[in-house]
Amino acid sequence: MKNDTILMDYREKIAAKGIGITPKINRDYFFSLYFREPGGVLFELATDNPGFAVDEPADQLGTSLKLPKQYEAARAKIELALPKI
Repeated sequence: MKNDTILMDYREKIAAKGIGITPKINRDYFFSLYFREPGGVLFELATDNPGFAVDEPADQLGTSLKLPKQYEAARAKIELALPKI
């Protein structure tokens, strides 16, 4: 979705159907909502903004490992698990 205004419009529509849906969650690079459809399948709706260029210039995307804040404490363990390329 283009932005979190549109995301929240979808939240209202889903909640109006009586389906439980999370509050807007900040994932550092985008905002998300989660809900389960009546059959139990979990869906995520997410925005395009703010985007992956929030912590590095667009021309350097992918040249180093960037992590959301909630995973930064596990950086060493994550780096060990990544294949060398």
